[in-house]
Amino acid sequence: MKRVKEKFAALTEREQRLVVVSAIVVAVGIFYWGLWAPLNQGITQQTQLLSSNKRLVSWVEEQSLRAAQLRRTQGTKQQVSGSLPQIVTSSSANFALTISRMQPQGDEIQVWIDEAPFNSLLSWLNNLEQRGIVIDQVDVAEANAPGMIKVRRLVLTK
Repeated sequence: MKRVKEKFAALTEREQRLVVVSAIVVAVGIFYWGLWAPLNQGITQQTQLLSSNKRLVSWVEEQSLRAAQLRRTQGTKQQVSGSLPQIVTSSSANFALTISRMQPQGDEIQVWIDEAPFNSLLSWLNNLEQRGIVIDQVDVAEANAPGMIKVRRLVLTK
């Protein structure tokens, strides 16, 4: 440090002012680009993320209100006529779905399908709901072919 002070003292007055001003400019630059700009950018990003999350929350709330309204307007469910295994078997044939395993358990039935077209499965499930059958659980996985899925477990009740 002593050597630096000696070198600074050896400079002319004009050079000393130039060194001081340069040191101030470098210090301000380090403060701005090393601290202020990254913090400001982080605050901006977090503000945008907060805004996006607020929009998402409001959308979810709107959709939940809409779903609640739809549930109220649907009224009473249609009564299921016939046995659940019989309805599942006959309706799956109408949608060209092959059930690999079916296991009735009281008022519910568990169904497994090895491979099915995704759109056919959705149409079939929609048809079952329209008949008054409740879909309790669905566990699906993608199959080897595009557009095909495997139903690992489907639980239906009356």
